[in-house]
Amino acid sequence: MTSLESVRPGPPARPTRRRTAFRRAGLAAAGPLAVLLAMSCSRAEPAQKASPPTVEVAPVLRADVPITREWIGTLDGSVNAEIRPQVEGYLLRRVYHEGSYVAKGALLFEIDSRQFQAALDQANGDLARNQAALAKAKIDVERFTPLAAEKAISQEELDNAQAALRQAEADVGSAQATVERARLNLGWTRVVSPIDGIAGIAKAQVGDLVSGATLMTTVSTVDPIRAYFNPSEQEYMSWLQHLVPVAHPGMAAPGGAKGLFELILADGSLYPERGDLAFTDRSVDVKTGTISVAAVFPNPAHNLRPGQYARVRAVTGVRKGALLVPQRAVSELQGTYQVVVVGPDDKAEIRPVQTAERVGRLWVIAKGLEPGDRVVVEGLQKARPGSQVNPVPVPPEAAAVVARDEAPAPPAAAGAGS
Repeated sequence: MTSLESVRPGPPARPTRRRTAFRRAGLAAAGPLAVLLAMSCSRAEPAQKASPPTVEVAPVLRADVPITREWIGTLDGSVNAEIRPQVEGYLLRRVYHEGSYVAKGALLFEIDSRQFQAALDQANGDLARNQAALAKAKIDVERFTPLAAEKAISQEELDNAQAALRQAEADVGSAQATVERARLNLGWTRVVSPIDGIAGIAKAQVGDLVSGATLMTTVSTVDPIRAYFNPSEQEYMSWLQHLVPVAHPGMAAPGGAKGLFELILADGSLYPERGDLAFTDRSVDVKTGTISVAAVFPNPAHNLRPGQYARVRAVTGVRKGALLVPQRAVSELQGTYQVVVVGPDDKAEIRPVQTAERVGRLWVIAKGLEPGDRVVVEGLQKARPGSQVNPVPVPPEAAAVVARDEAPAPPAAAGAGS
């Protein structure tokens, strides 16, 4: 039997010096090989260079453009008739529909007419009595005239009869006037519209005691409708230099300048009908330095109503050879304006500009650009100063939109009226 000590494993054998040398030689040979493999891989896959960002550019245009001005205007009816009763009485009923169109002579209100009917009946009775007295006086004069000639009666009696005749004639005339006044008062119990227009909300209600001081409602003629606005004295003078027919608007009939005005409604939409000059006020307000001007606009659908606010726009001059860029190409920074220009070497450059008027979706540049410069309209955040960019012209579809929507409109024609 073998003892336990004879089968117990001994300590591991140490590597020999020859085996250790072989290992060291293998590692030394593998190191340069790994470096060569890494270098070959890096040469096989070189780093790709980033391409310049793509931006859309538009050329700076040069054209003669009309200079327009806008003013805040207030709409009002051509005629605004305040409806007040001409007699005093209790209101029986309202006939019209509030806010509806009423024709001239249409019945609006009815006032209790009983007392006025009684006054008319009394006046007719007085007239009949006076007419009877007149008939008797005529008979007396006809009877006394031959008798006085034959000395059958005194001349004094004939004179008295003739005086009574004249008195009876005067009484009949006075009674007829009283009847006419009573008839008018009776007719005025029916309150009618004096004009064609839109009737407003009733201010008097059924059962109210109304009189001449009572405002019952207002009827406004809204076709055409007027827009009142107040240009400054400088704008007015510039306007006169551009439009000769407006120089003496007070002497011209409404419409002396045809199609001169545009109306921009509160929702930003453009009113389809153009307006004509109605008149300008006789003087400039010394406190504000403005002058009141009224324009008239057709309103066949009665959509525009008095009291609305709108912007009135008109051409006040023409800027010759103006430089134009799309508004989206202009950036504002702390009150200054700038654009990104792409040079001949396709490098971006930020250039400060001085802006002038806006024409549609274009902006007039007074200083800072030259005709033919290319400005970035899309991708401004990609174009850094001095960086290389890939400029792409505005697509044909967008160019068509610019040509249709952003092109300057010709100045409105103004015809002289007398």
